[in-house]
Amino acid sequence: MVVGSDISRYPNTPRPTCRGYLHKRTQSAILKGWRKRWFVLKHNGYLHYYKHKKDEGKCRPLEVTKLEGAEIGVDTSLGKPFVFKCIPQNGNRIFYFCATSNQEMKRWLEAMDKAVHP
Repeated sequence: MVVGSDISRYPNTPRPTCRGYLHKRTQSAILKGWRKRWFVLKHNGYLHYYKHKKDEGKCRPLEVTKLEGAEIGVDTSLGKPFVFKCIPQNGNRIFYFCATSNQEMKRWLEAMDKAVHP
């Protein structure tokens, strides 16, 4: 049995292409800064994120974003290392993510690039 996931109930469901914690930049009117969130990039090219790892498969994601056709790449404008951004095709929002290492950032960029160009 896999705790915190629906894989045990749906054994033929493909595993996500990438998952892990990233810091997401928050720019709401009330909150500003970086929030640690659990991200799951599915095989269908949708990026889901949750408040915590344990929420995956138990709670609805905080947001789901389609990556097909999105612009992704490293971002140096914020003066912070391991930052990359994603601009979904609808273009009404820019997501800024911060990984814990260059290797982790590259892992996410490669996975996202495959979702952008299926």
